[in-house]
Amino acid sequence: MRELGPNEILFILAAVRWTLLLSVVAFIGGAIGGALVALARTSEFKWLRLLANGYIKLFQGTPLLMQLFLAFFVPGLFGWSVDPWMAAAIGLSLHASAFLGEIWRGAIEVVPRGQWEAATSLGLRYGPKMALVIVPQAVRIAIPPTIGFLVQLIKGTSLASIIGFVELTRAAQVINNATFRPFTIFALVAVVYYVICRPLSAYSKRMEQKLLVAAR
Repeated sequence: MRELGPNEILFILAAVRWTLLLSVVAFIGGAIGGALVALARTSEFKWLRLLANGYIKLFQGTPLLMQLFLAFFVPGLFGWSVDPWMAAAIGLSLHASAFLGEIWRGAIEVVPRGQWEAATSLGLRYGPKMALVIVPQAVRIAIPPTIGFLVQLIKGTSLASIIGFVELTRAAQVINNATFRPFTIFALVAVVYYVICRPLSAYSKRMEQKLLVAAR
């Protein structure tokens, strides 16, 4: 059994970069997919709305852990080799796109109907209407819940450890298996997650309060 020393702690802290990188990649991928889902959910075409709604229900109604397992193992059935990093990025991006799509759909639909009618009266088609009138207003509304979801996504990256991706939680598991100091190790990990997520949570709450004041 090894002693828990500076090298072991540094190994855990060094894994923070992979947690942050995975969070950024998943958020970017989820943002791209979420924008498409949100636009599909508010589309004039019924089949697009139904397709987007089914996608949201699928990913919101199943555990993230299962989605990561499928992202890791399903490509192998078709002869494609996917490493844990790629599987985690794909699984989390698909997961994020469903939730961000629904968040942004709600923000779009909160925009007063008068704005929609005014854009229509100007002769704007769906694309220009969304780009020039609706989306700019929806973005401001969507910021607080989007940041709130980002916090959940960062914490959700810990599940990538189950498919072998060495992020913060997986690094802690490796060191714990060698040192058998679970309380110290996972308390440190909890503090690191708190330090990462707390500023984002505080910013989300502050933005939400600003929106409430502006709406009065």
